[in-house]
Amino acid sequence: MMTFWSGKTLAQKLPSLITIFNPKMIDCNAYTLCVGEEAYITPDHNIQNPLTHTAMSLKDSGEDRLAIPPGQFGFLLTEEEIEVPETAMAFISMKSTFKLQGLINGSGFHVDPGYKGKLIFSVFNAGPKSIHLKRGTPLFLIWYADLDENAKNQEDIYKKTQPGHGTIPLKLINGISGEIQSAHGLSEKIRDLSEKIQSLDKIVHSQTVQMKYVYSGLTALFLLGVGAGISMLLSPDTASNGTNGSTAIHAPQVPPVADADSTKPKTQ
Repeated sequence: MMTFWSGKTLAQKLPSLITIFNPKMIDCNAYTLCVGEEAYITPDHNIQNPLTHTAMSLKDSGEDRLAIPPGQFGFLLTEEEIEVPETAMAFISMKSTFKLQGLINGSGFHVDPGYKGKLIFSVFNAGPKSIHLKRGTPLFLIWYADLDENAKNQEDIYKKTQPGHGTIPLKLINGISGEIQSAHGLSEKIRDLSEKIQSLDKIVHSQTVQMKYVYSGLTALFLLGVGAGISMLLSPDTASNGTNGSTAIHAPQVPPVADADSTKPKTQ
């Protein structure tokens, strides 16, 4: 029968199983683990070079911070190195404070008997906003439970024999490297495009209004010119005197026809 360790049992056994043990981190029958010195967050569309994006080092507690954007994955290394006796196994999860913000644990829910090392949590932000963390943030929970039989003298398939993690392996980073097109990222891109289109519409509308004024002015000048020309052509002074340098056209003078009687010789 599997029996979970109580808070009192944790206080007695964990000092030899968890580095940097702090009795204040016991939460009922679980122990709280913190964000450690290394993390990897998949790049979103705001990262300029997503193909060269890699793990970040959180050197100083409280100095370096990280943000998990909506729709992005992350690997988080624990600050503490833990050990699970071969007579027990452990269960892991995250604190509800961060779960309610949309952070999901995707790394599994147990630690094998015999494991020794730091834990790597795979997380996904399913919430609408970025989740901000820093080194030392109390984020994870671990429970211990006894097995019905000691795995020490059993075959290796019943216990963990490989060494635990000290850093985030490159093979994990390579598996999810590169930009991930999240729904939130695509929504932001659509919003940006919409804003650009609206800005272009405003520019086009402004230029259209300006062109209307220009065309109206040109049309008015053209009509004034045509009207002035017609007025000059129809003006009486212009037709008779050649006003403004124009030449008046006159019909040719026809000499008067002599009277028939006037051509006869006079009788004396």
